[in-house]
Amino acid sequence: MLQLLVFVVGVVGIGWLIGATNLLGEWYAALAKPGFVPPNWAFPVAWTILYIMIAVAGWRTFRREPSGRAMQVWAAQLALNFVWSPVMFTMHQIGAALVILICLFVAIVTYISLETSRDRLAAALFVPYAAWVAFAGLLNAAIWRLN
Repeated sequence: MLQLLVFVVGVVGIGWLIGATNLLGEWYAALAKPGFVPPNWAFPVAWTILYIMIAVAGWRTFRREPSGRAMQVWAAQLALNFVWSPVMFTMHQIGAALVILICLFVAIVTYISLETSRDRLAAALFVPYAAWVAFAGLLNAAIWRLN
């Protein structure tokens, strides 16, 4: 259980740290946004829940095969996830952020496909994440188009 705690605290903690150091700010507030953008408070709530699910899935994979292909994909998706906010909110690179989200979505779907036959729960934990990232990609694309 200590490993699970390390995964959850690590993933959620780094996610919160990245969120706290890459704030939306005036730049984001001034952007034209589509009508389907959620309120700002929804993002940290959604991401906290998703980060817990991501951590549990990663822990399950790590226990079974710490250096296997699924764990490598899990680590890659987490790196892409963590780099998106600085690119979008600190560097203000909307197009580059969209490319990162596309790569992130591919990594998430790859993880799901790798885990479906080995650990259905780990795969299932990534399904809401895939849906959220797909939505985030649509939102990112709309903001890019509008600005």
